[in-house]
Amino acid sequence: MTQNEALEIYKKTGAVLHGHFKLTSGRHSDTYMQSAKIFVDTDSSEKLCKALAEKLSDIEVDLVISPAIGGILMGYEVARQLKKPNIFAERENGVMTLRRGFTIPKGAKVLVVEDVVTTGGSVKEVIELVKSLGGEVVAVASITDRSNGKVDFGVKYVALISMDIVSYEPEECPLCKEGKIELVKPGSRQIFSK
Repeated sequence: MTQNEALEIYKKTGAVLHGHFKLTSGRHSDTYMQSAKIFVDTDSSEKLCKALAEKLSDIEVDLVISPAIGGILMGYEVARQLKKPNIFAERENGVMTLRRGFTIPKGAKVLVVEDVVTTGGSVKEVIELVKSLGGEVVAVASITDRSNGKVDFGVKYVALISMDIVSYEPEECPLCKEGKIELVKPGSRQIFSK
């Protein structure tokens, strides 16, 4: 699947939003990739995750993990395509952790899956969690890399879409300075003040 084909799926499912957004990283942007909309359409999400799994076919994986909430559905579908077990990490008291009886076997080769990466903060938290539990992170995969390849996870990183979508520190955001468009947080974390 080409980048343009993947972008067309985003557009077709209404997953590319324009406005004034607070990203999970805390940065602000005029463009938001709302991957949750893709997963309403099971055919489209299967196509994207299958294409991503095919790009990972040369990597030995024992387990797939993703950060909650955005990566849960995608992690499941990528794991299904790879025919591997799937779990997710979630924040408890602000710290990424495993709950619900999930475990990572010592020495397990783990693939970390996230829908969209901007700064890679959530993925880095999951990588540290996997390492602390004795797993080995062998790769990271996402549908969209908003950093255009600038984020380094220290392992192979595969994305279907790699582009530089401009984002700003809150105090440098031109949309905030204009004050014409309300700041919204369409993702899964609570919105905080600017």
